[in-house]
Amino acid sequence: MEFENRFEVPLAVGQAWKVLLDVPRIVPCLPGAELTEVMGDNRYKGKVSVKLGPIALAFSGTAQLLDIDDGAHSVRVQAAGNDTKGRGNANAKVEFKLEPLAAGTRVVVRTDLTLAGMVAQYGRGTGMIQSIADQLIAQFVVALNAEITRMSVTPAANSHPMASAPAAPPPIPPAKPISGLALLRAALWANLKRLFSVRE
Repeated sequence: MEFENRFEVPLAVGQAWKVLLDVPRIVPCLPGAELTEVMGDNRYKGKVSVKLGPIALAFSGTAQLLDIDDGAHSVRVQAAGNDTKGRGNANAKVEFKLEPLAAGTRVVVRTDLTLAGMVAQYGRGTGMIQSIADQLIAQFVVALNAEITRMSVTPAANSHPMASAPAAPPPIPPAKPISGLALLRAALWANLKRLFSVRE
């Protein structure tokens, strides 16, 4: 299944490009994600956890950055993971493209997702997956903007030679695993709105 998401960040394209390629920095902004190993050659190991009502899914896998184009500000990510309880797997091809805006940068994310095994039963229907992806992206953007703000803070200048600089703000905590119940509720509501708008 294929779907697209878009979001904006308050940085110029060049700055946004550097931030989004800094995988260890942005992974904590992803709900339920954890980076476990930097393997080199733009390859990473990690875990992703999500709760769908009473069902907790945990994927362990790898991701690699491919076709990094600094001029076009585009990159492709190949990711694959297996459910830790053997209930299936997920494979994703994700393309990121940055576009300049007057007040920052738009990030366009195109995803081709394949689910197999029992986990595929939870992901039936592109509409629901798109809605869940929208919720994940929304939470990611909030955390990412908080991280950008944190890294942009610089100690205020102080003319007194013996004055100590203010302490840097603490790092943001990793995003908590997503509650699938809330996501599914939002996804179902979005699908119902689409259904009734079509009938009208």
